[in-house]
Amino acid sequence: MLDNPAWYSLTGPHAHFAQANGSARRYHPDVSVFVGLPDDRDERVWADLAGLVGPGAEIPLTGAEVAPPPDWEPVAKGTGVQMVDDGIDARPDPEAVVLGAADAAEMARLVARTNPGPWRPRTFELGTYLGIRRDGRLVAMAGERLHPPGWTEISAVCTDAGHRGQGLAGRLVRAVAHNIRSRGDQVLLHAAASNTNAIRLYRQLGFRLRRETTFAVYRTPAQSS
Repeated sequence: MLDNPAWYSLTGPHAHFAQANGSARRYHPDVSVFVGLPDDRDERVWADLAGLVGPGAEIPLTGAEVAPPPDWEPVAKGTGVQMVDDGIDARPDPEAVVLGAADAAEMARLVARTNPGPWRPRTFELGTYLGIRRDGRLVAMAGERLHPPGWTEISAVCTDAGHRGQGLAGRLVRAVAHNIRSRGDQVLLHAAASNTNAIRLYRQLGFRLRRETTFAVYRTPAQSS
């Protein structure tokens, strides 16, 4: 299941966010960029996915075994890591506040400044997001993203440049992990393999490497076949 977390999220706890066409799924585009494909799939799934996202759309795909048709244009490709809880000292943080719809614009601005990964106007609806403010300004946050059954992914871990080195990211990861564990779920996260500073922090917090992953962005054909 963790090898295909978007699919199991979209057909499980996050089914209410899903849009479907045939055997393909995607999150509502205001919520997330991710799409889901079943483990057992045939060539028809690519037509289903193209019909779902539309012509000329850029979509992220993960997994070395994912091979779209040759008329799907590759846009970007990289390597990442998937890490899971291996003894996190999860605990609440007294300074962390729950973020929601009233904070959406400020959350989006923090993401734009720090670039922790894909973000959409309603991404915060995927789970609980926690933030730390200084002088009333949101300077750090972390929250929940993919949600395959029994697991919840920590994502959007980011800190403003002027407030790094203070341990805010680690505190928020521990606090989000505490919330996840309190529901009975296990904790996972993803990071770019090139983000060695983040990976070092996650290891220090109590995560272990589960697997390396590949991720790529493809553009669907400009015209439907």
